[in-house]
Amino acid sequence: MTERIVVGAALLEAGRLLAARRSAPADLAGRWELPGGKVEPGEKPEAALARELREELGVDAEVMERVPGVWPLRTPFVLHVWTARLRPGSPAPHPLQDHDDLRWLEAGELWDVDWLDQDVPAVREVARRLTP
Repeated sequence: MTERIVVGAALLEAGRLLAARRSAPADLAGRWELPGGKVEPGEKPEAALARELREELGVDAEVMERVPGVWPLRTPFVLHVWTARLRPGSPAPHPLQDHDDLRWLEAGELWDVDWLDQDVPAVREVARRLTP
């Protein structure tokens, strides 16, 4: 079976990382993740990530660089993460789909939330970019 890519955003602002708390599906509700979603057939991952951030958070974001690593999700999905930042004039993020809360986390607060297991390795990699 061919792998399908799920994109996640390490949305960074002023040395902080945005975490999104899942509200659905029920087995993931209450846990935190890097926002993002599935890449549609024929869509480039970077374009998918910008689209997902518009749909889930109502923001206009610039996708920056790929975070090294590929993390397995449920078969056939794998997680790829990019850093991203809000474009000038973008509205502030707010939960629109599948989330009920957002938090900007500084480097010392990254582990104050209950990350989804599959996001933990990606957050560890992103943490290196937040350390002063």
